[in-house]
Amino acid sequence: MLIAIDHGNYDIKTPHHSFMAGLAEHSVRPPMADEVLEYGGSYWTLSGKRLSYRRDKTRDESYFILSLFAIAREMVLAGKTGAVERVHLAVGLPPEHYSILKDKFTQYFKRSESIHFIYNDKPFTILIGNVYVYPQAFAAITNIKSQLNNHLRVFLVDIGGYTTDVLLLRSGKPDLQFCRSLEMGVITMNNDIIRRVGALHDMRIEDEHISAVLRGKETILPEEVKKTILEAGQHHAKDILDKLRELQVDLRSNPAVFIGGGSILYREYLENSPMVASATFIENPKANAVGYYSMANMQMNLSGR
Repeated sequence: MLIAIDHGNYDIKTPHHSFMAGLAEHSVRPPMADEVLEYGGSYWTLSGKRLSYRRDKTRDESYFILSLFAIAREMVLAGKTGAVERVHLAVGLPPEHYSILKDKFTQYFKRSESIHFIYNDKPFTILIGNVYVYPQAFAAITNIKSQLNNHLRVFLVDIGGYTTDVLLLRSGKPDLQFCRSLEMGVITMNNDIIRRVGALHDMRIEDEHISAVLRGKETILPEEVKKTILEAGQHHAKDILDKLRELQVDLRSNPAVFIGGGSILYREYLENSPMVASATFIENPKANAVGYYSMANMQMNLSGR
């Protein structure tokens, strides 16, 4: 069974599921939890508090355990329970980190022994076979790649949880010599807005409030708080474009494809900005996971596995 996982700093995503990258460990089974994974002698639940940002996600078992949640959800959806299952993984890394961390990320998921865990009282045993690692952003354009082949240069801009990753395509092919990763994602913006609203309005807000306001959804927040959030969001989007220009990424002379949840939050500003001449938006937040699956499936078919 092939399972694709996008290990975001904000959310963990598969082609069918998405959940916050937060994890809590318990010594006994939490009585009120509706999603519990038993592994390694502990009980694990998903948490509403995100893990701290880590450039290298292999430094402890946290992202492996989050992956087990993703694997379990996909296996349940596919009706694969109760038997030993060989699982192939398709995962990804930011383009700038790809060549440095690819082998380490592969080995992180490779386990010589079978893996036993219990998910929502159902026992699972998996053997991890092949691990395919692909560049983020490039994977997300799998379904529209043919439309980009005629452009000499296209910039892919993936605005994610903690980073904004930029990759240059030359005639549809990724140029891994020109890729950048900026620590200017949605989490950094949210942290700044939460501090600003606290200082200006003496009010505690959460990430969900910020996302709702930027998406134009209804909230009970006072108008002055909404205004602060909107202005801060526009300022953050402008900062990203300004930083890209400093890095020789000129979106006035080259078309851009915007990817990731952050690009949807900033869409109105990006579409109307004089610094962006041509913008395409990949609206599916699971696009990277979908792309990993498609690329790995093709690779497996070509190799006969």
